[in-house]
Amino acid sequence: MQFPTRREFLATSALAAGSVALGQDKPAPPSEKIRLGFIGVGGMGSGLLNIFKSMPDVSVAAVCDVYDAHLQKAKAAAGGKPDTYVDFRRVLDRKDIDAVVIATPDHWHAIPAILACQSGKDVYCEKPLAYRISESRAMVNAANKYKRVTQMGNLIHAGENYHRVAEIVQSGVLGRIMKTRVWMSADRKLIGDPSDTAPPPGVDYDLWLGPAPKRPFNPNRFTFNWRYFWDYGGGYLTDFVCHIVDLVHWSMEVDAPTTIAATGGRYITGDNGETPDTLEVIYHYKKKDGTEFDMIWSQMDHSSFAPQGKSPGAMFQGTNATLVADYGSFKIFNENGNEIKLPEKTLPRSPGHHREFLNAIKSRGKTSCHFEYGHRLSSVGHLGNISLWTGETLKWDAKSERVVNHPEANVHLARQEYRNPWSIPQV
Repeated sequence: MQFPTRREFLATSALAAGSVALGQDKPAPPSEKIRLGFIGVGGMGSGLLNIFKSMPDVSVAAVCDVYDAHLQKAKAAAGGKPDTYVDFRRVLDRKDIDAVVIATPDHWHAIPAILACQSGKDVYCEKPLAYRISESRAMVNAANKYKRVTQMGNLIHAGENYHRVAEIVQSGVLGRIMKTRVWMSADRKLIGDPSDTAPPPGVDYDLWLGPAPKRPFNPNRFTFNWRYFWDYGGGYLTDFVCHIVDLVHWSMEVDAPTTIAATGGRYITGDNGETPDTLEVIYHYKKKDGTEFDMIWSQMDHSSFAPQGKSPGAMFQGTNATLVADYGSFKIFNENGNEIKLPEKTLPRSPGHHREFLNAIKSRGKTSCHFEYGHRLSSVGHLGNISLWTGETLKWDAKSERVVNHPEANVHLARQEYRNPWSIPQV
């Protein structure tokens, strides 16, 4: 099984298409249109642009990217009408823009999102919410202080399948659940080891690096493959934790683990990537009712074998039955032969992930994947990486958001140095 890329998933997802169709079925008068600015219009950014531009109550006012090829393609996709910018701050200067959509690499999430809140704009930001835990906490604080509507790009959350799985798990029909598993298995190709070179024409490489360390330009550190380098992201763990662990957090009604232990590494040689291709992380949780359970993250980048052929996938192992799910389906295995009667539908359904954001801008309500929710999910991935880097089992205090048994591990909650002139804005 070849696991689809995020770009492919977004392009073909019925959820994404559904979010366009639901909630609005006729054009809105110009005075009622939400004016959006798009910051980062590469793979995910262009996908989001195509979704939002189809909404009858949206006007694409501006597109921004440090790569001119992306910029011109996005402008054309929006009918040639939006203004174009290289520096995102020029988008934030626009008083006529209501909200921004941020789809930059992870290391460029926090700064524009916080500045957008301070400039009075609502914010949709791709996942994971930020490059480090302290950054996403600052984003939450900014959204709260400036009373902004926010949504983290976690579109699968809005789908019927995740709602139904959450209802089934919460109903208790699976019995007592003491172990959950989430996994990713795919036979991914090596990215190679190209030599450093000059940036392509039309790239403001210094602005692309932003707060990250100064490095020579390398083709693998640019566009899609940046996620394999610690300077800009956290590998597949932080890249997909928000999608897969979302189902566990929602179904089990938790928001943070209490202990984290990781092992793994980049075991296959032959490219210049840095993040793990093989990873196991054991997370321990305590629920509000005092019961406990474990969640195991398993990642294998060089084998497509996966339980029930589902990758990515999630498993809930209960005393009555086991449920295995992926993004769009689930299956229950009745191990004891007992009758499993599925519960009635109780959770309110979403009009679509992207529609939620637009509706909330108008109502000033809260979306299902607001920044606080996104921060908690993103933190799960970051904590797994911190455990891997330190080689320690970490005890996490979710209230103070600190590692309490190995204080030296807290140095990894933030980027150690932000390259001048960039820093996280004070909130």
